[in-house]
Amino acid sequence: MNIIIGLIPAIAWGILPIVVTKVGGRPVNQILGTTFGTFLVSIIVWLFMRPTTTTGQFWLTVLSGAAWAVGQYLQYMAFQRVGVSKAMPISTGLQLVGTSLLGVLAFGEWGGSVERLVGFIALVIIVVGIVLTTLDGKKRGNEARTQSVWPTVAIFVLSTIGYVAYSALPRLANVSGWQGFLPQGLGMALMALLLALFTAGPKVLSEKVTWLSLLDGLVFSIAALTYLISAQRNGVATGFTLSQMNVVLATIGGIVVLHERRTPRGLVWTVIGLVLVVVGGIVIGNMAA
Repeated sequence: MNIIIGLIPAIAWGILPIVVTKVGGRPVNQILGTTFGTFLVSIIVWLFMRPTTTTGQFWLTVLSGAAWAVGQYLQYMAFQRVGVSKAMPISTGLQLVGTSLLGVLAFGEWGGSVERLVGFIALVIIVVGIVLTTLDGKKRGNEARTQSVWPTVAIFVLSTIGYVAYSALPRLANVSGWQGFLPQGLGMALMALLLALFTAGPKVLSEKVTWLSLLDGLVFSIAALTYLISAQRNGVATGFTLSQMNVVLATIGGIVVLHERRTPRGLVWTVIGLVLVVVGGIVIGNMAA
């Protein structure tokens, strides 16, 4: 039963990109719907759980939610630029690398020399897997490749910084997942609102697709809540490892459900790359035990 609970976050986070793409809209609509939906669910959870935080913990966690909103907004942009099946392995792999390096450099994780060696080997495996998922077997001119790749690379890098901050700030604040859920939801919604007003203006709030995108927030909230339960029942290492299986579902869903085209050779590279990302994630997840 605990393993089933542990797989629910993977399923929910795996179908989130599919739901977001099917609901449609621009990234600004999608991030508003996702964050507003999450904030509403976080209020309901707070009314039942009533966790307490200090003022400092509260605002640090609000900031982490704001960082996540920036990262997720950029990920939604990546979905539209390169598709879900390409964006998810890259985004997940970079998050694993970024959070792991931060854990080593800032929080003193992987203390032993052998543990660090295994950890860095796992990171190399993940990076190789990321590269393989981007291969499609097509030949392009150097100029066209440069023009198309570098803006997307920038989006992924900045998105990863947002996700890493989202993971790191609650650790600095020393709050549990239940304590951080409401302030993170608040930070997500406030940052999304600022992004929307800055990039699209107030009219985006009246667009139908913005409010249909509340479904995205419901899916994300299911993943976030069940991940908290999984971490309690299965432990952080197992819970984290199981949740990372979302990249497999999202990538396959992008190809099968969203009909994103890949060459036969590109499909083979994608499968191999996914396997490497998942293996690297499993190794890192178990090192967190």
